[in-house]
Amino acid sequence: MTLRILADENIPAVEHYAGDLGTVARFSGRALRPEQLEGVDVLLVRSVTRVDAQLLDNSAVRFVGTATSGVDHIDRDYLQERGIGFRHAPGSNANSVVEYVLAAIAGVADHLERVLAGAPVGIVGYGVIGRAVTSRLRALDINYLVYDPWLDHALIDRPAGLAEVLGCAVVTLHAELTDRRPWPSRHLLDEAALGRLAPDGLLVNASRGPIVDNRALLALLARGNGPDTVLDVWEGEPSISHDLLRRVRFGTPHIAGYSLDGKLLATRMLVQGMAGELGLNWLDPGSAAATPPPLQLAPQQGGAALVRTVLSQRYDIAADDAALRATTLGADATAAAAGFDRLRREYPERREILGSVVSAQPPGALEQGLLVGLGCLAGSAQ
Repeated sequence: MTLRILADENIPAVEHYAGDLGTVARFSGRALRPEQLEGVDVLLVRSVTRVDAQLLDNSAVRFVGTATSGVDHIDRDYLQERGIGFRHAPGSNANSVVEYVLAAIAGVADHLERVLAGAPVGIVGYGVIGRAVTSRLRALDINYLVYDPWLDHALIDRPAGLAEVLGCAVVTLHAELTDRRPWPSRHLLDEAALGRLAPDGLLVNASRGPIVDNRALLALLARGNGPDTVLDVWEGEPSISHDLLRRVRFGTPHIAGYSLDGKLLATRMLVQGMAGELGLNWLDPGSAAATPPPLQLAPQQGGAALVRTVLSQRYDIAADDAALRATTLGADATAAAAGFDRLRREYPERREILGSVVSAQPPGALEQGLLVGLGCLAGSAQ
């Protein structure tokens, strides 16, 4: 059976992982139209494509996959009613987001020194990514508290109420976007909640833009008494608030989960799920990526300096911020929105720290512990 697979242009290596299972055509995520699905068996999307009856009603699509952890853009009830197979990629980009959050903490003021010294990190949302964040913080011996009202406290590592979490030195958001009651997350951080953030703290949003009321956040930052803020996600994407971008410490174009390693894992998960749903034999062809270069350590480097050195060799959050500002600020609304999407489409290769080897053994056990906590392999490169 040869399938016709239609895949978002931002999902890499579909051809590599699908092999002889089908032919692959590409589409632009926000511009997909129902007529493009004629004769298509498999549709692979990312978060910018809404998949529902309006898109699929007149199609013969038998399988839908989204290369994302979140599924708020997928009408899963409709797919089930139509008997259309579905898979997403929970956890595929989790480590990429974790490393983005660490880069944000390390890149702004002295927040890294503060959390390494015991100041707590507040985590909103304890799904796949929230759990990955807590796991990495625990490995680094960083204190944290977690808020997720949808889960029993017994299932959460270090649970706390929202007010207590928002009072932490760093607050990082990983909640699913939902309007379900009794705990809708849309504008979870409204004017009142934003007012609970520590003025000398750090807010990171790498979940979904509408988790934060962007207008209320802009008003808070404009008054000069808001926290340092890092936003990867925005209300109204790809049309984002230029005024808000000017006031955040770092702004990036929804790329926290865009490491090559995470993208390739998502593709692999979708193709494997597709084959299982459609009863096809699939042989894993192995990774489509080369081994990344070893991490280089400076002699006698430790603590926050060591962490920053390791993080900077895999990801430069300041470069993504500069690219978004150069593309967006000063452009008209249409060009700015197109530029936002272009940055995502043409995103440069970014590798993860997880599983990396280092060029030499660190000088002591504390430094070795930090490297292992960051996800490096215990040994050194030969």
